[in-house]
Amino acid sequence: IQPIERFSRKEDQNLSEKRRDQRGRILKTGESHRKDGLYMFRYTDTRKQRRYIYARSLEELRRKEAEIQRDLADGIDYAAGEMTVLELVTRYMDLKRTLKENSYRAYDTVINRMRKDPFSQKQIRQIKPSDAKAWFVSLHDRGYKQSTISTVQCVVRPAFEMAVDDDILRKNPFKFKLSDVVPRDAYVRTALSREQQEQYLRFFMEYGGGNYYDDVVILLGTGLRVSELYGLTKSDLDFDRRCIHVRRQLSRTANQPYFISSPKTKSGIRTIPMTDTVYMALKCILKNRASPKVEMLVDGCTGFIFLDKAGRPKVAMHLENFMRGLQRKHPWALGGDFPKVTPHVLRHTFCTNMQQAGIDVKSLQYLMGHSNASVTLDVYTHTDYNIIKRAFDQAAANLRLCPEMQIYQVAGRTPISTPFAPKVMQTCVDLGGF
Repeated sequence: IQPIERFSRKEDQNLSEKRRDQRGRILKTGESHRKDGLYMFRYTDTRKQRRYIYARSLEELRRKEAEIQRDLADGIDYAAGEMTVLELVTRYMDLKRTLKENSYRAYDTVINRMRKDPFSQKQIRQIKPSDAKAWFVSLHDRGYKQSTISTVQCVVRPAFEMAVDDDILRKNPFKFKLSDVVPRDAYVRTALSREQQEQYLRFFMEYGGGNYYDDVVILLGTGLRVSELYGLTKSDLDFDRRCIHVRRQLSRTANQPYFISSPKTKSGIRTIPMTDTVYMALKCILKNRASPKVEMLVDGCTGFIFLDKAGRPKVAMHLENFMRGLQRKHPWALGGDFPKVTPHVLRHTFCTNMQQAGIDVKSLQYLMGHSNASVTLDVYTHTDYNIIKRAFDQAAANLRLCPEMQIYQVAGRTPISTPFAPKVMQTCVDLGGF
């Protein structure tokens, strides 16, 4: 930024032909001092359009000029940075065509919330990383959970990244780790232990009147997402091979009564073996299934296995509401410390059961329909010390390569003297021991 020049009376006479502000300071090309006291600078942007900026002082105007000149030199569209956060997010969402229905609904909710927030009316070039972090902190202070704020970030962050790609901004102010700003406060799902599973199924049968019991048994024995379970049709069941073909999800919203969507990921299309318990539960479902006069057709699919009392296909809301109602009976029927049980907790429990039974990671990833094995291990499997201790003891027994080692007691690094000492010592050296 060039310093503001001051001239002596003699120099001022020599430069009298130059334009000056009301205080006698020389103005550069494009600068002017208006009668209302504001300073103005006009320039041509990257799209060859005439633009104007204003400031209350010449010093402030020169700072803005320097910023504009730097952006123009680097190809940054300074004028486009005047769009608001809401306008940028709306522009970004208008370009999305591959999102699933549930994602669209979640993002629409985000945009509707943003419309009421003053932050959404700020110009995007004014947003700094500290502003973005302060906004998320204020959302949390207003009662929003980290999971909700994470959904907001999933919309805002790529929108600002688009602005960077379009040379509207230099940096993305939302490119930071959310957990460094907002504490984790979401409900943590825990898998049910063996005893809790048996206790819950007895409770469900007794207090649920038998309703949805088979649904719960199947979820617990397959790890299906509840929308995948209710998306099953008769043609998806192969009782000869004892397997279930998972091909779709069935959902319902306020705007769409029923619709079919593909599983959450490409890996969600899979075939799951039936256990004896799942086999019998499915047979029971089909035996008790009502035969509607007209089978409902949803996006080309018909013959849905799970029907409500009106003969229409069940959706996740049916089971979730039923389990929520039973939850109120937990404190006096199961004890106050019994964990909250949802359809997704049953999925977590299945995954943990399989992992503890010794199934390999890739097979478990396939059964769960996860695109990445890290999700299977980090999110869906749960262990405690007793389980780890049993696994450790089993592994130690399997890895006991030197039977003679059982007769040794190690004091420091020297084994007791026995006839087997030379042989054992050499074996341990080969294995990297002692």
